[in-house]
Amino acid sequence: MALKPIVMTPAYRFGAQTPWGGDAFRTMYGQDIPDERTGEALVFSALPGLNSRGASGRTLTELIDDYGDALLGTEIRGPVPLLLKLIDARQDLSVQVHPDDGYAARVEHKLGKTEAWIILRAEPGARLVYGIRPGYGTETLRSLCERGAAVEEALNTVYVQAGDVVYIPAGTVHAIGAGIVLYEIQQSSDVTYRFYDWDRKDEMGRGRELHIQKALDVTRPDIMPNLIRPRLLHADRHGKLERVLYSTYFAVDGYSSCVDMPLSTDRRRFGILTALEDGSMLVDGEFIPLKAGQTAMIPAEAVPIALMGPSFLYAYPQVRGKEL
Repeated sequence: MALKPIVMTPAYRFGAQTPWGGDAFRTMYGQDIPDERTGEALVFSALPGLNSRGASGRTLTELIDDYGDALLGTEIRGPVPLLLKLIDARQDLSVQVHPDDGYAARVEHKLGKTEAWIILRAEPGARLVYGIRPGYGTETLRSLCERGAAVEEALNTVYVQAGDVVYIPAGTVHAIGAGIVLYEIQQSSDVTYRFYDWDRKDEMGRGRELHIQKALDVTRPDIMPNLIRPRLLHADRHGKLERVLYSTYFAVDGYSSCVDMPLSTDRRRFGILTALEDGSMLVDGEFIPLKAGQTAMIPAEAVPIALMGPSFLYAYPQVRGKEL
């Protein structure tokens, strides 16, 4: 059963859930955001209570129930493996870390969380917390965490600009800095352990909950952060295809300068197509517009699709940990 792409409507995290969020989804992409502190647009999500929706209004979970393998793919089993967000950081996010699959299953009964970021916009001087500086082990971190802001001395920071690609395996201490809008592809998990929240208080004088023991349990101070360089796969008169990143759990390809550029699909797995600038999909002779910041789910059993437009990102799950 060949299916057409499904243009998705995001769910949002906002207000007190994302006190660091802003209004970039409206100013950059024209989205009707729910609050001036909208930090996350979950553009492809099956999280309970935060499902993205198709044009029909049906949630991603309901669409999967409707179409099964034709939508997800013949080798996708269990829960939906990926979650895609756009994140707007008006202020610094908390310093946090995510568990791997083993710890998350044992302690939280959920998937672990490896993720990656592609920087879409960065104000001058914008930076990330990305790993732990050399020489700071777990017990030293524990001592610093007990003194609040003292932990800042152990945090490795890097300056970023639009186009940078950042891979964050489970166990990497990290935080998105102020003035950054990014694309985040991750395992479909909401397990986050906070080390530190910059001593931020709400209007009642309360700080956000920290999870220092769990964070220390899963932190890997030995991880050496690095920025990923995209690799050119193909270029011709129809456009350019790059491998933006590849990991055990997911991969992201970049399509640019597209003129009737075929989108590579696979019956074993679905894909997630996001337009970085206004473009369209050519499907059965019909142009389906995809505005900047908008995402479409590409079914595993999709009709042939060609891309028209300046720039797209195409994410997809890995099958059995192998590159396809």
